[in-house]
Amino acid sequence: AFVPPLFDSQLHQQTIKRKIRLHYPNQFSNLAFQAEENELDAADGGGGEKQSRKETATGRAVREIRREALERLRSGEDYYGDDAGGNNTSDVGAEEGRLVIHREVDMRESSSMNRQGGVGEGALIISGNNDNTTATTNQQQKGQPIRSGGILVKRDDDSNTTIPTPKWHAPWKLSTVLSSHLGWVRSIAFDPHNTMFATGGNDRVIKIFDLAKACVASQDALKITLTGHISPVRGLAFSERHPYLFSAGEDKLVKCWDLETNQVIRHYHGHLSGVFALKLHPTLDLLVTGGRDAVARVWDMRTKHQVHCLTGHDNTVGALLTKSTDPQIITGSYDSTIKLWDLAAGKCMTTLTHHKKSVRTLAMPSYENTFVSGAADSLKKWVGSDGRFIKSFTGHKGVINAMAVNDDGVLMSGADDGSMNFWDYNTGHCFQQSMTVAQPGSLDAENGIFAAEFDLTGTRLITCEADKTIKIWKEDDHASELTHPIDMKNWRKKCIAEAKKRY
Repeated sequence: AFVPPLFDSQLHQQTIKRKIRLHYPNQFSNLAFQAEENELDAADGGGGEKQSRKETATGRAVREIRREALERLRSGEDYYGDDAGGNNTSDVGAEEGRLVIHREVDMRESSSMNRQGGVGEGALIISGNNDNTTATTNQQQKGQPIRSGGILVKRDDDSNTTIPTPKWHAPWKLSTVLSSHLGWVRSIAFDPHNTMFATGGNDRVIKIFDLAKACVASQDALKITLTGHISPVRGLAFSERHPYLFSAGEDKLVKCWDLETNQVIRHYHGHLSGVFALKLHPTLDLLVTGGRDAVARVWDMRTKHQVHCLTGHDNTVGALLTKSTDPQIITGSYDSTIKLWDLAAGKCMTTLTHHKKSVRTLAMPSYENTFVSGAADSLKKWVGSDGRFIKSFTGHKGVINAMAVNDDGVLMSGADDGSMNFWDYNTGHCFQQSMTVAQPGSLDAENGIFAAEFDLTGTRLITCEADKTIKIWKEDDHASELTHPIDMKNWRKKCIAEAKKRY
């Protein structure tokens, strides 16, 4: 039933009556027959007060108009308003035996719609008893729901909802498992030439693997192990212009490793607690770190001096993004906010407060200026320039610790319960839901994903997990659109349901 906004019911009742008389002056003779059949006079009897309290203002207005039409017909008067002789020239665009009431937001369009002989969107239809068969047939032809006479019905029309067509992607499957670390694997980074990758874990070491050999599970895939941290290694990054590897850990240390000598050449001191995230600026020799002290610190890579201390978060800074265009730094925090920073001034440009849970990961594609944030409530996509909200990716139940996106538009999200969702980045369509498999001898509780990254070609996905393994995933070569079609039926239902939500 149509429920009006919460305001004065009497004022609303008089407004409805006036607009009904103004726009549909020749329909009340048909309503009178229905009013007589329903014995509306008896409704004012013993249960009248109880019934009126349950009715809406619109229902009371329509009931009174029917009673007035019935009384005028019984007295022999015509109910045609100001036009004489019943030759009303107003074309209301409705079949005989029903009354069409528009919502107030639709009334300004009712004149043009009536001249075209149609009924506007969101119209309420009251079917009369005069020629019910014809009215029912007309309603079926127009796709309107069939209801009994005298009931207000909202027209179900989802034709205005735009359904984006998702791109087909092949499903991903497990290819290789590497068991090398002695603790949880917490971080991963690829080198700029896509020849090797580094991982860090709770065993306080950094391991560097040959990518080509690791993908085929070669025994000599491990190239070198770097020791020096005294707590779990939480962040790794390769420099694109120097032979350096940067690492950050929960021991408050940020280290710069020279990969030619495999030794630490610089330390960056300043964090007051564990460092949880690390990123390099794509064009400048700057290093950005964020940690449990609720700040993000910007370091000069060469001088080891702190350039900025970005303060404003109320909890741990757990995710970072760096870009070559403003805002050049984006931080995600466990206080459920995302901040966009002006690097030149060292000040916050925008704060995004859409998430309700801790923001633990951020991801950004290389082909467009957008980014996506992950939390326990949902994934959300944003415009990279000003932080405008685009849409939510709903359906992944769990605390999302890791996300990665490749150039083909595949977004992967991994949670602490081992669940993995693969999304079409442009539309938000989830084309695959899977669970990672813990290695034999592990507990079910160790079925979690802490970090994930696509290689530079986008054809291999590497996940760092709680069962102390590194898993390499690849697309199924035998899949096609015939063997794994897009489920458009459920996708359409999801789009329509989300369009009806009020954000």
